[in-house]
Amino acid sequence: MSRDPGASDAEAAALRLGAATGRDPDGSNAEAAAHRPEAATGREGETAPGAKPTPRRPEAATSSDPDGLDAAGAKADALLGLAADNLALGRLTAARRLAELAAAEDTRWRATVRGGWVGAEIALAAGQGADAVPHARRAFETAQARGARRHVVKSGIVLAVALSAAGAPDHRKISDDLVGNAMATAEECELLSLSWPAALVAADLRPGHAEEYRFRVAQVLHAVLRSADPCGRRVAGESPWVPVPGG
Repeated sequence: MSRDPGASDAEAAALRLGAATGRDPDGSNAEAAAHRPEAATGREGETAPGAKPTPRRPEAATSSDPDGLDAAGAKADALLGLAADNLALGRLTAARRLAELAAAEDTRWRATVRGGWVGAEIALAAGQGADAVPHARRAFETAQARGARRHVVKSGIVLAVALSAAGAPDHRKISDDLVGNAMATAEECELLSLSWPAALVAADLRPGHAEEYRFRVAQVLHAVLRSADPCGRRVAGESPWVPVPGG
């Protein structure tokens, strides 16, 4: 496949996208669990005091979980993690193959969203900005349909970067709206791990306010890294996706 004329822009966008799709904990399992029926009433299998516990049906242990919190979902997560690792090493062919295997393993909403993030980043790293858009849009629409707020915020950032890299004239306002909504929701819900990537993308999309957004990035990163353990701070310091606060 030939490279887009705007390949250099797409390659730069891949680094920004890495901030949003990096392999830091994203709360996906916690959010998926919150959608489960038992989350409204307590622990699965919990009964009222004095009541006789209801045994789980044998088939329940092997049934398909709608949120992907099962063996197939774990395998898809592992494959996508390996795809991201290979992408970071510049092994795009291996990354694509692993992403394809993950998609074949699990077609439920969570794997679809996460696969969309990785697929968009692979396309951007290959200099194919336009090819990143369908992956990012699928992730965004799937997250919206599920009502998974954290996934919607993260997918909005990914789609904003992909549209910006694609370079179509009508994409800039859409990207600006997407990242604006992502920043607002991340701040409202105190999603710090998504607040600073959203501000980092906004600094690129809104150059007139770039310094303001970069200052916000530094503020949030300082708060995040201050509460991280030594290993987390070391990993962040070595990551090409994490800006150095004050740097």
